[in-house]
Amino acid sequence: MPTRARTVFRGAKPPSRLEKRFETLWNAHGGQALEKEFRFHPTRKWRADFAHLESKTLIEIEGGIYINGRHNRPTGFAADLEKYLEAALAGWRVIRLGPNELTMECIGRLMATVLGSDEAD
Repeated sequence: MPTRARTVFRGAKPPSRLEKRFETLWNAHGGQALEKEFRFHPTRKWRADFAHLESKTLIEIEGGIYINGRHNRPTGFAADLEKYLEAALAGWRVIRLGPNELTMECIGRLMATVLGSDEAD
């Protein structure tokens, strides 16, 4: 029976262009500090791009969706499914954002939901 290949863990990665954009928009709305590259699982080395600990929300920025990037290829997609399932089973809310969701309006709505308020600055 073949074993499933695992990605080698190399520590925290530098933020992508899309992650920087998300952070800029989040901060423009006066968002609370987020944990970056947050390790949410006790034994696996998975990391979420961002975590809002108080609301137990993980925010994943999905890049490369138009260029057949890692998230679109079968093994990468399957690995993401496993990661997101485990996060949800551990009580985390997982929010996935692509390039089209990185707008002032969308991030304002997201922030209002995450923070539990009715207004999105």
